[in-house]
Amino acid sequence: MTPLQTIAVVGAGVIGRGVAQDCAEHELDVILVDRDEAILDAALEEIRQQARLYAMLRKRTHDPARVLSRIRATTSIDAIGAADVVVENVTEQTEIKEAVWDALARFARADALLAANTSCIAIASFAARVARPERVVGLHFMNPVALTTMVEVVRGAATHDATLADALAFVGRLGKTGIVVADRPGFAINRVLMPTLNEAMWVVHDQVASAADVDRLFTGCLGHKMGPLATADLIGLDTVLRSLDVLHAASGDPKFAPCPLLVKLVSEGRLGRKSGRGFFDHGSEEAP
Repeated sequence: MTPLQTIAVVGAGVIGRGVAQDCAEHELDVILVDRDEAILDAALEEIRQQARLYAMLRKRTHDPARVLSRIRATTSIDAIGAADVVVENVTEQTEIKEAVWDALARFARADALLAANTSCIAIASFAARVARPERVVGLHFMNPVALTTMVEVVRGAATHDATLADALAFVGRLGKTGIVVADRPGFAINRVLMPTLNEAMWVVHDQVASAADVDRLFTGCLGHKMGPLATADLIGLDTVLRSLDVLHAASGDPKFAPCPLLVKLVSEGRLGRKSGRGFFDHGSEEAP
């Protein structure tokens, strides 16, 4: 099994920050890569705040200063050459991800484990862009990464057994259980979750019930910890829209066609928690 000590996280958005923090909290050395210095600065500050918050709430016991000391932020993609594992976390758009994978093919070590953190895009499309497709796997981390105990591990058609073993060992090092699924549109979680969120949006769009009441029904009647529309706000409405678009294009199934209300909210910049407003305003009041 390949030694797994230095992890490159490419993309310092919401999930990338979470992966970087989780790795650092588990005594792994992290290279956090993004093309934007401002995004990297914001990522490090958020990681510091989150580490302090988790320590205060006794959800984690890690020293925030020690966590940050394990993370090296850089805009140089060639820094991934020092990594045993490279986790790509850029925005869920095929053309953007494929451009990043072209860079991974140039700069990653030949023996490195290459992981795509994607919710819907086929792992085969990334594996085809590197010299060793057998070292490519999908790792679908959920938000918030540090507090989630499972990871969807996607085995591509070319993924070798040794690669899969390394991927499971990596998520195990983070205290998580990896669930292996096949490389099909939406994998397991989003094949079920995205149409569910979309249908909940249709309920609001058709004025059957308010967003707040939809979520109350799911939490009160079904025992869900979070309703579907609060979940959509947490994921990011733009991410939900892109995921539905990918699923719709890949399958042609009309059940994945995005609800017009979702399209409208995204066009207005109401992306959920990341923008302060989505179906809910700051997670408490229903958006008009």
